[in-house]
Amino acid sequence: MRDGRSAGRTGAAQRAQSQIAKAAKLGLNVKTGVEAEFFLITQDGSEISDPADTAEKPCYDQQAVMRRYDVIAEICDYMLDLGWGAYQNDHEDANGQFEMNWEFDDALKTADKHSFFKFMVKSIAEKHGLRATFMPKPFAGLTGNGCHCHVSVWGDDGKNAFSDDGAAFGLSAKGKNFLGGIMTHASAMAAITNPTVNSYKRINAPRTTSGATWAPNSVTWTGNNRTHMVRVPGPGRFELRLPDGATNPYLLQAVIIAAGLDGIATAADPGPHYDIDMYEEGHLVKDAPRLPLNMLDALRELGRNDSLQASMGIPFSKAYLKLKQKEWNSYVSHFSQWERENTLDI
Repeated sequence: MRDGRSAGRTGAAQRAQSQIAKAAKLGLNVKTGVEAEFFLITQDGSEISDPADTAEKPCYDQQAVMRRYDVIAEICDYMLDLGWGAYQNDHEDANGQFEMNWEFDDALKTADKHSFFKFMVKSIAEKHGLRATFMPKPFAGLTGNGCHCHVSVWGDDGKNAFSDDGAAFGLSAKGKNFLGGIMTHASAMAAITNPTVNSYKRINAPRTTSGATWAPNSVTWTGNNRTHMVRVPGPGRFELRLPDGATNPYLLQAVIIAAGLDGIATAADPGPHYDIDMYEEGHLVKDAPRLPLNMLDALRELGRNDSLQASMGIPFSKAYLKLKQKEWNSYVSHFSQWERENTLDI
């Protein structure tokens, strides 16, 4: 008999379960952790909820955290009660933005927690007369909501299959191949990890008021450097900084595993790493692909990536592309105020 959680999982969760099963056949168990950033805003969504949160560089501003302590503490207490191993709450890089972290876990459990976390944060914010949003770029000029995902893969022997202390960056050959799959499929993955029109205002944003977007615009990787799409902070794991707050928690896990397993199957090379600040010297990188400029570009990348579509399941991929193309068509058929202001008298 299936338990209620398994029975209630959605089709998206089934995509994740399918990829996890594929990894298990190879003797691999994918473990992940997510950093689900969010803003606390006014009920009408027009501005951040704390009028005193005005610092030019507000990241880790403890006073701003304390002014929203009632909300943050209540969320954290529930995470502790649920046994998630909550270990850090902080004010993020944008005014009104927060991040709350819990321990990494098996990929499906992380997706379950991620999904519930979003529901819980929104519900508690409403209880306090506020609104929470995970929208990728809710305010022009402020850093957007990322959903960075930390990835490691473990063998049946309980050892980290990505870890090799004697290798560059502490990544084993299998770990580099998995990373190679991520690099190979990144532009197509964006259709899933960055699934809305608004998503591309985060990953292709100009520098924010704080001085950095903390979002990639090119397919690059490096060591412990947060200005790239992939960061390898230590042996045996990496951080994918591409996903944003709009991503489906289950499809996020599914597409990461699908791309990584394809990388292992094809012995994919992640390519050269760049030990530079991409915000200052990114223009010097000439041979790294640019991430999609908009949702349509991302859909086209996924549409011509037969390998990733097959890995995710052809029926699912076709249905997803059809749904998102309809969303894009709705967006481009909308007449905006910008059009009136800039072309009414043309």
